[in-house]
Amino acid sequence: MMPQISIVVPIYNEVDNILCVHGQISAVISKLNKSCEIIFVDDGSTDGTLEELKKLPLVRIASLNAHYGQSCALDAGIKMARGERIITMDGDGQNDPEDIPMLLKKLDEGYDVVCGWRHQRQDDALKCFISAGAAVLRKILVDDGVHDAGCTLRAYRPECFEKLDLHGGMHRMIPALLRWRGFKMTEIKVNHHCRMHGKSKHSWQRVIRGLMDMMHIWYWCQYKKMPKKAFASGNDDKILLTARLKAIVG
Repeated sequence: MMPQISIVVPIYNEVDNILCVHGQISAVISKLNKSCEIIFVDDGSTDGTLEELKKLPLVRIASLNAHYGQSCALDAGIKMARGERIITMDGDGQNDPEDIPMLLKKLDEGYDVVCGWRHQRQDDALKCFISAGAAVLRKILVDDGVHDAGCTLRAYRPECFEKLDLHGGMHRMIPALLRWRGFKMTEIKVNHHCRMHGKSKHSWQRVIRGLMDMMHIWYWCQYKKMPKKAFASGNDDKILLTARLKAIVG
């Protein structure tokens, strides 16, 4: 039987957080009274993350053969998802699985996308400053209609991702892309926790990449054409995804 809910968790070098994150998700879905699947996508981890994932019960695992970034990991997990609803969330323990029922309830009000808004972020001052600056630029360039485009915790209907392939840092642009395509979108405030273990993977390279992706979307929006980078068709993307996937477990 196909699951009703798919929970997609991209993960990279989070060996110390996996067990807790999995336990929190499992506790929440046990109360949902819906059939669920948990999909972890290992984005080329080098710290033993994949080995720890394989010890977890009742999960599906996609293993990428190198570190491609969060967008590609999300893309792989979403393409594996079989559920009628898709939840995405980070694997570092900062997103709260307890918010999942609230996201699903809002989605069932008739929305296609429900974005989480980390209104009380538990990140350091530099990350919050950079995010605030990016939000101003997004408002000017693409106006995606959300406060927090960097929050991975979201609920989607699967049709949102038809003919949508995520590359580079495009996960930040998902709200803008879906809003542009006419999907009905809203946002709700969600919890945000301090990182339990390990270090943040954010860097200045990600800031620059995010700005480039924002300019890319702005350019194509001006000409009202489908952005080739984000909306690819044909077999090329299937071949690329197959090349990235080292293994699927479960």
